[in-house]
Amino acid sequence: METIEIIGYKRANLGKKNSKKLREEGNVPCVVYGGDEQLHFHSPMILFRDLIYTPGANFVKLNIEGIEKDAILQDIQFHPVSEVILHADFLELQENKKIKMDIPVKIIGDSPGVQQGGKILIRIRKLSLMAYPKNMPSFVEVDISELQLGKSVQVEELLSDQYDILNSPLVSVVSVNIPRVKIEVEEEEEEGVEGEEGAEGAEGAEGAETKEGGSDEGDNKDSSDSKEEKKD
Repeated sequence: METIEIIGYKRANLGKKNSKKLREEGNVPCVVYGGDEQLHFHSPMILFRDLIYTPGANFVKLNIEGIEKDAILQDIQFHPVSEVILHADFLELQENKKIKMDIPVKIIGDSPGVQQGGKILIRIRKLSLMAYPKNMPSFVEVDISELQLGKSVQVEELLSDQYDILNSPLVSVVSVNIPRVKIEVEEEEEEGVEGEEGAEGAEGAEGAETKEGGSDEGDNKDSSDSKEEKKD
């Protein structure tokens, strides 16, 4: 996993008023915990660009006035309107302690289902992983080279010895959807078959009615002839 460096400066004063002033000056109030001590600091907001707006997950190398700490971004808060970063929490890494991170899904391979007209649908873009820092990946690769039309890849197919996936094993991560046009064509074909069967049944019924009608006329004629013979 790649590491991004964040340079910070210790905070002499805490509180909402001081935090607001730091933001106005283009800084982010921060805290790092999980180690021997909890340290409050601030860092230029521009340094968070590569950490936040990146496709993969990253470790962080904090350099706070010469104090270096390996960490991960545990939590970050944004202003609901301006999207300015309000606060950032970092968790210091310990080699002998597992960490939890949300890791992006990365699709690899070419799906046969897509070649048949299907469309790839990523149902979960990030998976929740638990692992030692050295085993934590930047991406969870999902191979779709054998994914057929209408099928999906579930979490249980992505299990690894290097990390634990905390999502439900039966949850679908990626699927190949059947295009609506194909579904409509199949429905029309089924309706056509049912229509043909109905027409054949109607023809059979008409034939039976005609036959029965002819039989009644013959019976009436025979009865009439018999009466005339008796009269003679």
